[in-house]
Amino acid sequence: MRNTELEKLSGLAGQWTTTLSDAWFLEPPGVEVTGATTIEWLGESFLLVRTELRAPTGGSELSMVIGRSDANDAYVVLYHDDRGVCRQFSMSFDGTRWTMSREDPDFHQRFIADVEPDRISGRWEVSEDRGETWRKDFDLTFERA
Repeated sequence: MRNTELEKLSGLAGQWTTTLSDAWFLEPPGVEVTGATTIEWLGESFLLVRTELRAPTGGSELSMVIGRSDANDAYVVLYHDDRGVCRQFSMSFDGTRWTMSREDPDFHQRFIADVEPDRISGRWEVSEDRGETWRKDFDLTFERA
């Protein structure tokens, strides 16, 4: 039986065309990196998010597992990418706004997205001064395939 709070994430499940844009680290300015994202249920307790981006200089893959801690009344996200990076994010979702954040010693990071049935428009932001100031890392858009 699926948890009631996890069931609220059902609209995220599916196949998505993914576009990374407006990234400070991509040259030349204005370049976009496209790819695909699959979001699917892993049993009744988790959502598995797999993204593959196809950059001109090579691809990138990342995975996230979204779960829930009932005792803490909170969503939890575990992240891994092909660089070997592993991170844990707190998450919230109200049906139209999806956020993930972490406040780790290396830097703070957050994802803020507006969710529609066939489009998710989000941005990643970074703070290197423990959340005092934030800068946009990049935009990330998902369109239902």
